Amino acid sequence: MELFLRTVRPLFTSPQRWRPVSCSQHRSCSGRAKPSVTSRDRGTATGDTSRTQLSSGPSLHDFIRAASVNQTRAARGELSVSSGYLSEDLVGGDSRKVYFETYGCQMNVNDTEIAWSILQRKGYQRTVDLNQADVVLLVTCSIREKAEQTIWNRLQQLTAMKRRRLKSHTPMKIGILGCMAERLKTELLEREKLVDVLAGPDAYRDLPRLLTVADGGHQASNVLLSLEETYADIMPVHVAPQGYSAFVSIMRGCDNMCSYCIVPFTRGRERSRPVSSILEEVRMLSDQGVKEVTLLGQNVNSYRDTSEEQFCGSDLTTLSRGFKTVYRTKQGGLRFSDLLDLVSRIDPDMRIRFTSPHPKDFPDEVLHLIAERENICNQIHLPAQSGSSRVLKAMRRGYTREAYLDLVKNIKRIIPEVGLSSDFISGFCGETEDDHQQTLSLIREVGYNVGFLFAYSMRKKTHAHHRLEDDVPAEVKRRRLEECISVFREEAARVNAALVGSTKLVLVEGESKRSAEDLCGRTEGNVKVIFPKEDVSVQAAESSAAPINAGDYVLVKISSANSQSLRGRALSLSSLRGSAKQCETLTRHQVHEHVASDTAMIETCR
Repeated sequence: MELFLRTVRPLFTSPQRWRPVSCSQHRSCSGRAKPSVTSRDRGTATGDTSRTQLSSGPSLHDFIRAASVNQTRAARGELSVSSGYLSEDLVGGDSRKVYFETYGCQMNVNDTEIAWSILQRKGYQRTVDLNQADVVLLVTCSIREKAEQTIWNRLQQLTAMKRRRLKSHTPMKIGILGCMAERLKTELLEREKLVDVLAGPDAYRDLPRLLTVADGGHQASNVLLSLEETYADIMPVHVAPQGYSAFVSIMRGCDNMCSYCIVPFTRGRERSRPVSSILEEVRMLSDQGVKEVTLLGQNVNSYRDTSEEQFCGSDLTTLSRGFKTVYRTKQGGLRFSDLLDLVSRIDPDMRIRFTSPHPKDFPDEVLHLIAERENICNQIHLPAQSGSSRVLKAMRRGYTREAYLDLVKNIKRIIPEVGLSSDFISGFCGETEDDHQQTLSLIREVGYNVGFLFAYSMRKKTHAHHRLEDDVPAEVKRRRLEECISVFREEAARVNAALVGSTKLVLVEGESKRSAEDLCGRTEGNVKVIFPKEDVSVQAAESSAAPINAGDYVLVKISSANSQSLRGRALSLSSLRGSAKQCETLTRHQVHEHVASDTAMIETCR
């Protein structure tokens, strides 16, 4: 099992409130060399005409024109927050260097890629050296108090650095992007003036303008939530260090309104990205040699594309049996099973994953598709949150313990070798010791191999904040969390031990963090596998050998296991399409050369 805190790692749009800008530099069309101009000097470099334009601000005509343009672009899925009264010259990056730090979930990783794509188009450069940065942007998470405290601490460090930079006449701007920007706008702008720019999850298109305003010495913010923004026309700049894996956002926001969750208030209502845009991005990644794509969304399997009239039928959304929602059943649209089908056909040798789903959105057609397609991973994240029906009702999850267990049985019936992961919250409002014991028994009964477990943290704006009492003492939350983690590890060790002796297809990630002599990768069940770095057969039962590189598929014979990982020995290079045939070959031959002493036959390949 792999346990970690995801929060600790690094329309309706309306016209933007105008703020004066006095620090941007006119670009010249002349071929003559120009003296370098620092951001400190840019205000004086701007001509009288621009000063007049900026000081007078936008007219009513500007707002009416912008509203008309945005309405037209919204219909095409191309929202814009550009200000017609500011020329492109005034919102350019002028080769300033931007440094990103990303905290929280995979959606924030994707948000970073979107924000960088927008800034790159405007002439900014990216740096991985904080000391060289003109702009520092933190992509933040608000899911728990600890995540926010991490950002506050980091802001103190960056502000101290900013003050030192002012003395050397190389100013630095600090920006907060994402969920924390939306939730804590007032505190961020007023608390010790730590931040220059705030941009909520739906305002990344406005970043160039916000940075221009900040460059003029003003704080700038846009935290408006949108009913339609999906960034469908923005192609993210994927920055995965190994280049073999990528995240693709397919929808944004959430309508579930679970009583503990801040997401609907920081990321807004659900809206799905047009399928054509998603397929274009996945094809591009395939052409680049990416071997694994993870489809992302706050409620990824409630995807429903209504961007084209042909998708808008009258059929109602089908939920998992025994599940319900707080909102009226939706109708029409291209569903998640349709998207998954289309994505999986693009490249049969590319693994497809998706996260984070809700248990209510697993109708049988999704499960059968996962079972049928070799390149859709047999791994499902199934967030339970609690094993007590009483607590689940208080959480407004829309199901009972019994309905959840029935879904687990249905999943295992249709996908026999499925790997399951889950989320659990310890110490939610009103949770009793009996409720806690029911959660422990659910963990034992299901048998997860990966888990994300947290103590409850009350969030403002949520239903729980308004209607419930956070009455479980902190020490009790910690003790219950430790007990849940302990049981999770026991069950994960049992699940992983059952894989010893089998052969797994592993996508190689690179060197193991603990030893340069080992490589590591993951099975389709998302379990880490560690194995020695050595040349292997190019094909099963062949004598020719080749080194293993990041991004390769290899067949690995599993020899040992613990709660967090598997250990084994690589047998041969492989592929998604060729693994089944190679398994058949390996079952007819003894493993030779480097595993000649092991006369065991290969048992399974999935």
